Amino acid sequence: MMVENIGRLARRILLMLARGTITLVDDSKTVQSVQVRVNALELIPDVPRFAEYGYTSNPPAGTQAVLGAKNGDRNDVIVIATSNATYRLTGLATGEMAIHDDKGQSVYLSAGGIIIKGGGLPITLTDTPKIRAETPLLECTGDIVDNCDTTGRSMAADRVIYDGHDHDVRNVQGGGSTIRSDPPTAVE
Repeated sequence: MMVENIGRLARRILLMLARGTITLVDDSKTVQSVQVRVNALELIPDVPRFAEYGYTSNPPAGTQAVLGAKNGDRNDVIVIATSNATYRLTGLATGEMAIHDDKGQSVYLSAGGIIIKGGGLPITLTDTPKIRAETPLLECTGDIVDNCDTTGRSMAADRVIYDGHDHDVRNVQGGGSTIRSDPPTAVE
């Protein structure tokens, strides 16, 4: 009897942790659930996947998962960690961290400063009344477009318009009079 109990306990301990591959993700609920293939015979559906507060992701199929089974019961399993070596950023120095996805987008907190990569996709800031940049230098390597969704003109094109225009000065008077020109108008 004692040997039988020890054997049962040993099996439960062996079943407490497992490694598998995510095959399907349901991200429609408050707690994400995944389907995980542990081996050729074991496919576990509807496994809750918990994440650290403030971080969320939808791991692609093929992502590795570490499973924890309460009391070694494979009917009471949660995903406690995930990793996908295909997309993992490498070469980070001690103390550095990054968030990233499978599209090449990332926010990298490097020892030399924060690096944001858009992966060739647009970066959109929304729902903010103000953007403030407290920096002595703001460098843009491309041409800045003012009111990009309306005029479509770059600041360089506007500068050519401004530098190349003049105004008639009406009612010129001699002596110490001060005459102001008309305000500039956009040249189409």
